[in-house]
Amino acid sequence: MSRSAHPAGPRHADVLPEGHYAAPAEDLNALDPKVWAHTVARDADGVVTVGGLPVTQLAEEYGTPAYVLDEADFRDRARAWRTAFGADADVFYAGKAFLSRAVVRWLDEEGLNLDVCSGGELATALAAGMSAERIAFHGNNKSPEEIERAVRAGVGRIVLDSFQEIVRVAHVAQTLGKRQRVQIRITVGVEAHTHEFIATAHEDQKFGIPLAGGQAAEAVRRALQLDGLEVIGIHSHIGSQIFDMSGFEVAAHRVVGLLKDIRDEHGVELPEIDLGGGLGIAYTSDDDPREPHEIAKALTEIVTRECEAARLATPRISVEPGRAIVGPTAFTLYEVGTVKPLDGLRTYVSVDGGMSDNIRTALYDAEYSVALVSRASDAEPMLVRVVGKHCESGDIVVKDAFLPGDLAPGDLIAVPATGAYCRSMASNYNHALRPPVVSVRDGAARVIVRRETEEDLLRLDVG
Repeated sequence: MSRSAHPAGPRHADVLPEGHYAAPAEDLNALDPKVWAHTVARDADGVVTVGGLPVTQLAEEYGTPAYVLDEADFRDRARAWRTAFGADADVFYAGKAFLSRAVVRWLDEEGLNLDVCSGGELATALAAGMSAERIAFHGNNKSPEEIERAVRAGVGRIVLDSFQEIVRVAHVAQTLGKRQRVQIRITVGVEAHTHEFIATAHEDQKFGIPLAGGQAAEAVRRALQLDGLEVIGIHSHIGSQIFDMSGFEVAAHRVVGLLKDIRDEHGVELPEIDLGGGLGIAYTSDDDPREPHEIAKALTEIVTRECEAARLATPRISVEPGRAIVGPTAFTLYEVGTVKPLDGLRTYVSVDGGMSDNIRTALYDAEYSVALVSRASDAEPMLVRVVGKHCESGDIVVKDAFLPGDLAPGDLIAVPATGAYCRSMASNYNHALRPPVVSVRDGAARVIVRRETEEDLLRLDVG
């Protein structure tokens, strides 16, 4: 399926056929634990709390919009992934989902490694004290300066994404008198069941070196010949927000086939394979993600079976969950500004944020849930579209959902599962100020990324 976009935005306001919408939940005050962070609940007054703190208190102290992150939930999920894969595998948190110095320290304390894909992410990791040996450096177009910084720092692996990078990294490593550990990212021709823009293992896209036509095999051959490189394995990533494991099975079969060809031609058995991340989370109650232990068991069995068939020693497996760890741990807290009913259609609920703090709805047609969180309500449900305050018709946060019919300006609503790719993709569109990230744990809150100010914006404007 292809997707084309008009600069004025998608035609979200079209009237859809009757019966298109799912029925509203029986209780709009209920909070589905699949969608919300572990410590989220309603108190006796109907106010939603997280880590023991009411959202009304958080809004008063830190303002809205704000990303509210459940630190205990983050740590629990990180620990679950580490435990599920055990000592014989590596879990690399994908920093692109959301990265800050506090997050890096949590990862370090919970025993996870870190995958970065830019000089800025690498700088954040190093500034927070993460050991460089536990960092993987990714990206499809690393600059010579980024490569040099990574090699000087001693990162544990660099993932090579093109023939040019093979030469660049080898040259930098040799110049610095080092031998850099690398993996080679290949595209295996598997298109995961996901949005076109986040499917990353079919041939017609920017990432990796195609397996087809012998290109991946040639990349490995060249890398093995260069003194500055130590080739430790193959990297494959098939997409994002994936629930079906069949794509990983096909990808593993093809990766192991390449490992067998490498052994037969070069007499080398590469010791590692990285199967990437992309495991989905629940954005709505209809989503049904797998637990880490189920994923670990399935991936380990797939790789072991394929290697036994190819008569290869089973390599060490790496995975890169990012969204699956941080996504469910946070929600975005908004204040309602206007409520605009459109007879026979829906009600537009405008909040004090929008596409500048969550671009995923406009970019990927993503679906989200939403709830009234500053109070409980027994009012009849109304069909709403939650929109932002930006000068853009595509400025939509939640396309279609149900909220209580007595919703009014000043109410607080929250959109769950916004821990991944919301703050990290946030912008200053219309000169909006990016919201803070507020971490909550055991009845205490602290800012781990502060709200931007007008002074921040003007500081960069040197004209």
